[in-house]
Amino acid sequence: MTVKHLVLPDVQAKPGSDFNYLRAAGNYIVEKKPDVIVCIGDFTDFPSLSSYDRGLKSFEGRNYKDDIWAAREAMDALLEPLYAEQARLKRNKEKQYSPRMVMTLGNHENRVNRVVNEDRKLEGLVSVDDLPYQDWEVFPFLQVVTIDGIAYSHYFTSGVMGRPITTAQALLTKKHMSCFAGHQQGRQIAYSRRADGKEMTAIIAGSFYEHDEDYLGEQGNQHWRGLYMLHEVNDGAFDEMAVSIRFLKENYL
Repeated sequence: MTVKHLVLPDVQAKPGSDFNYLRAAGNYIVEKKPDVIVCIGDFTDFPSLSSYDRGLKSFEGRNYKDDIWAAREAMDALLEPLYAEQARLKRNKEKQYSPRMVMTLGNHENRVNRVVNEDRKLEGLVSVDDLPYQDWEVFPFLQVVTIDGIAYSHYFTSGVMGRPITTAQALLTKKHMSCFAGHQQGRQIAYSRRADGKEMTAIIAGSFYEHDEDYLGEQGNQHWRGLYMLHEVNDGAFDEMAVSIRFLKENYL
């Protein structure tokens, strides 16, 4: 049996962002009805917990509660079309649509655990549980979850230092199975075959947001932004389809 997976790369929701494109993604989900939805992590940005910007002028005014509120606004935009469709199906006594929803936490969500580690007084005051992930199967940062033969994680590590694997080809070489990772802007794809002839595909796609990042500069922000639909998933083999934010906004708002 083949199924469809929809994969949402890093959203990095932050205060002041326009999340209409997530509503378009929600409408796309309702129309296409994937069996599995995977959010690959860094759904929220948590700028108030960034260790890189402390002491800089740009850090002023950041607030933890604002970060949580932005994450909730983003999640509402994404899931409200699905909830509305489920309510409609229930009213009409039609077959319910309830996809499996998986969240693999990213390094931005892990900022909460890091700051608690650094300052124990914050324990119980800030937590990943503050995020609006209650409707998802949540997997800890860097835990790998395998679904229908595809390994999902925010990123995959290699070596005793646990450094991120940064190319799709290296993912196949080191992990020997189909993999999907986020974390890096843009997209990379690599293909190979197992010894039994089964296809393997590795994808790294880490940008499902519209804002630019200051640290990337003018040229570094010129990367692809969108989500992926994986069709005919079967034991790690699939046909991938890239869906850009531009396409979603033009056709699903």
